[in-house]
Amino acid sequence: MKGNEAPEEAPSLRLPLTPIPTCLPPLALSSLTGREVLTPFPGLGTAAAPAQDGAHLKQCDLLKLSRRQKQLCRREPGLAETLRDAAHLGLLECQFQFRDERWNCSLEGRTGLLKRGFKETAFLYAVSSAALTHALARACSAGRMERCTCDDSPGLESRQAWQWGVCGDNLKYSTKFLSNFLGSKKGSKDLRARADAHNTHVGIKAVKSGHRTTCKCHGVSGSCAVRTCWKQLSPFRETGQVLKLCYDSAIKVSSATNEALGRLELWAPARQGSPTQDLAPRSGDLVYMEDSPSFCRPSKFSPGTAGRVCSREASCSSLCCGRGYDTQSRLVAFSCRCQVQWCCYVECQECVEEELVYTCKH
Repeated sequence: MKGNEAPEEAPSLRLPLTPIPTCLPPLALSSLTGREVLTPFPGLGTAAAPAQDGAHLKQCDLLKLSRRQKQLCRREPGLAETLRDAAHLGLLECQFQFRDERWNCSLEGRTGLLKRGFKETAFLYAVSSAALTHALARACSAGRMERCTCDDSPGLESRQAWQWGVCGDNLKYSTKFLSNFLGSKKGSKDLRARADAHNTHVGIKAVKSGHRTTCKCHGVSGSCAVRTCWKQLSPFRETGQVLKLCYDSAIKVSSATNEALGRLELWAPARQGSPTQDLAPRSGDLVYMEDSPSFCRPSKFSPGTAGRVCSREASCSSLCCGRGYDTQSRLVAFSCRCQVQWCCYVECQECVEEELVYTCKH
């Protein structure tokens, strides 16, 4: 079929996903303050090979971490590689969720955005903490961390599941280690710090909302004579979708002093004409303090949208900021008329079709 779609909207990106909730419901979380060092992507330092023997010590030194975090890293073989995996996972998910937006998670050389209070900054903190939580839990179950192993949730036959070759994702250890690794401090009086802490919570909570119990039956002829259950995280793509919904409904906040507690609190001013009073944002809401720039033209926050590929029907109008778009035709080769041959391989022919590509004008 002749293309009306941009390359980034290829079928491989439109995978069927399990239905997910609209943003996140309220949930109590352990306290962070925003003073924690949470290195957002891109990258956590210079790329390195998987750690072997004492190589993880050098990898920890290469990461952009605080002194305390580097000490924790050096004591935990496997953590450096997991932190890199988390940075890569978060970056890829951010790029996917914003592939049709004016800001497409482009941070290379423009990390000034991380020092502001935009909605995009809120998403970066949330997806970074979510990726770290997810990667740590998976690293435990994969045997890549020395101090943790399979999930040991009460009420589940985790040990029996392990005997059947199944290992649950250890979210309990992941969240506990993350709290220690970020090094929470109490009593922050800085609005930006509290907003960053709040958005970090939202990311952790998004991972928790996808923590499910999975069961497997064992027995003769498929009978369920023996059933083993374990905890398993949902695919990170679902977590990314939840956070993108939270981004779309993010709340602009200001600060107010809680006289009873003697500390700064986040407050969402009531909208003009609304009968409701100012309210504190829910624990599942992403919050921001500044209106975002348009991201249409190159700036210290974005390379702009000139030259970006768009979909004529879906995104060109918004993405190109009213400048219009260019249309180009190109030939694309793909496998077609595939048949299974005996035995045992698939033989395909190569077909060529014309594809139209739309790019935003300068």
